[in-house]
Amino acid sequence: MIQFKGALVLGALIGTGIGILIAPEKGSDTRDKLKKEGKDVKDQIVSDFKEVKEDVSKAAASGKEKFKQEAADFKVRASEQAEKAITFLEKQLAVLKEKNKSLQTQ
Repeated sequence: MIQFKGALVLGALIGTGIGILIAPEKGSDTRDKLKKEGKDVKDQIVSDFKEVKEDVSKAAASGKEKFKQEAADFKVRASEQAEKAITFLEKQLAVLKEKNKSLQTQ
């Protein structure tokens, strides 16, 4: 979206510049047109910047909520995996205890 608006503004500037250079008018008329076009472009850029800023703010807020949810989901999954690892280690420890007992009785 930002690139599209930037391309539109750039296209408008290039088109305006070419049109002014080709037009056979007095210098004062050309300068007045340049000032007007410059103000119009500036106003459009300011408007586009505000819109982009709002879009970025919305995306950041949305991303923050999504990140919080994904972090909570990750925490749950990590806890489940830790529980599995602990259970596995407890079983292995039990096997080792049995092997150790058999070695002690020999």
